[in-house]
Amino acid sequence: MLKTEKNHQLWLVTQPDHGHLAGTLAAHWGNEAFRQLGSYSTVSNPSRLRTETVFAIAQHDNGWIEWEAEPKLSASDQLPADLSEMVRDQEDGMNRWRIGLRRFPEASYANLLISEHPRLLYGIRITENPEPCEVHPLFWKERPEPLLPGSEERVDAFLEELRVLQADWKETLSVDEETRGWIEPETLKPHVRMLQILDGLSLGLTSALIPSRSGPSRGLGRDTFELREVPRASWEDRVTIDVRPVSENRVVLDPYPFDLDPLVVRVPVRKFDVGEESADPFPMRWYAGEPEWLEYQIGSSASVFVGEKGCQS
Repeated sequence: MLKTEKNHQLWLVTQPDHGHLAGTLAAHWGNEAFRQLGSYSTVSNPSRLRTETVFAIAQHDNGWIEWEAEPKLSASDQLPADLSEMVRDQEDGMNRWRIGLRRFPEASYANLLISEHPRLLYGIRITENPEPCEVHPLFWKERPEPLLPGSEERVDAFLEELRVLQADWKETLSVDEETRGWIEPETLKPHVRMLQILDGLSLGLTSALIPSRSGPSRGLGRDTFELREVPRASWEDRVTIDVRPVSENRVVLDPYPFDLDPLVVRVPVRKFDVGEESADPFPMRWYAGEPEWLEYQIGSSASVFVGEKGCQS
């Protein structure tokens, strides 16, 4: 669960809904300056590659579906624990990936992309000098905390699990003439990076986990931050995108990567008053009311919002 305080309320967004937002961003990625997903190199069926990549990005956190249905609760508010609390349980975090990577057994390319996400997230914790193009936006300002003593052995074992799975998926893809080129570095690397980038952008809109350029992170689209090493036309052509809020629920990206300007996106959110006490069990509190829609307009500059009467539907 992504849990952020705003206006004396706790705003809760589920991990799957955050993933779906990332998928929406992926589906709209591409314009005259930025290539669409699937088009970073020459492949025989770029539209199919694009479709499978968008699916992977939308489903990259699907291992949390069961947890979100019956979440662990924070003792302080009897609401679902925040993601930052949950990842402290290293083994439970790894299990989320084990569950998610079994959900779609026939989706070899999607599984390969999704598996690269935890490989890089855990790998950076045990790599002294990680490549900048492998550093998740969560760590764009500073390295993550080092692993606790004794935990590296478990991480090594988990990374080996992922390597075995990846070898099988690559083998499956390599025997199909249409998908053989998908696992070549010039094709695979930019899509792995785009999963990280769009995960980071979605987290910036649904949580306070992405570090702000200055001061503490406020979250929910209220922070300025950078998306670094973003593929533009190919893996060798990478840029930094500046993300900047300009008004309530309006965010500017420079340079601008989407096919609509502005791009309107929405994600469901549930709100609870800070300090609210209730004798009702959590499922009753959660399902008693309908979620609200948290809507954003993402544009190329502040000027695209001038004169608008309200948000598009």
